[in-house]
Amino acid sequence: MASVFEATAGLAIGYTTGSAVTQATDKSTGVTINAAAGAITMNNAALAAGAEVSFAVTNDKVTASDVVVVNHASAGTAGSYLVQANTLAAGSFAITVSNVSAGSLGEAIVLNFVVIKGASS
Repeated sequence: MASVFEATAGLAIGYTTGSAVTQATDKSTGVTINAAAGAITMNNAALAAGAEVSFAVTNDKVTASDVVVVNHASAGTAGSYLVQANTLAAGSFAITVSNVSAGSLGEAIVLNFVVIKGASS
């Protein structure tokens, strides 16, 4: 039986099938992950203290009216990163990661995300 969320909001909320991807080159390298939820393992390039980096996520499940929730799920130093999804568009969004620690960190952190279907009106 579908939950209230699944029945009213669409397929991208509630239990969903996910996917995983790893950044290839550095922390600003874009990734493609066509799933309503998933895990992104970032490259282990250094991120200076107080610095932030953004990268594009190509995803055919997202629209400009959706909400993308992302968090630092595992690996790396807990509490040293702020993570947010932004710049939503049809087929893509961006993720910005900030190093809020006092030192440079070269960690391959894992980010989890989920797309929540939104309404345009």
